[in-house]
Amino acid sequence: MKKTMMLATLALSLGASAVHAGDKSSDPVALKKATALMKQDFKSTGIATVDRLDQDQAMAVCTKYRGDPPADIARELQAAQMALIKYPADGKYMGDWKNGDKIAKSGRGATWRDKPDTVNGGGCYNCHRVSGTELSYGTIGPSLYQFGKLRGGPTEANMKYVYGKLYDSQAYVPCSNMPRFGYHGVLTEQQMKDLTALLLDPESVVNQ
Repeated sequence: MKKTMMLATLALSLGASAVHAGDKSSDPVALKKATALMKQDFKSTGIATVDRLDQDQAMAVCTKYRGDPPADIARELQAAQMALIKYPADGKYMGDWKNGDKIAKSGRGATWRDKPDTVNGGGCYNCHRVSGTELSYGTIGPSLYQFGKLRGGPTEANMKYVYGKLYDSQAYVPCSNMPRFGYHGVLTEQQMKDLTALLLDPESVVNQ
């Protein structure tokens, strides 16, 4: 594990530090070497396979520009990701907020120790304040406490926005740090509906 962490740190240093003069983009040769170095050391274990190091087009852009692509490229990235969002076929965006609360508090799933049938959690409290009752929460992301109340409740626009943001955050904020839960299949459609309800349902703990 220590060797893996050291190699990963070195690889990221190679990719991030080799930058063209006057340019925010990273050196493609250094990035290629960094990726090869990581793939050399990381091994597939259980459901955590080495193909997780493969980047899709969006992540490749974010890596190339170190999370800050030029405005025109950011707009193209955002539009491409927006086109990938799959909204519920039944047209319903909200599920059960109580289930959503359980999903938000759970950080389970997607590790090498988990079985393929493990139910993943959202881990929302790792980055956000979600309700007014939890004492421990992250501050990387904005507070979501009273989100629905502040935004005007479960309107069609709000429901579509929240569901879409959960499905693919980069459709709204290019190179966002928020996981793309739907795009990567981390959460199911029903789980994302339940989280949408957690944020927008007037009866939810979020909006008390």
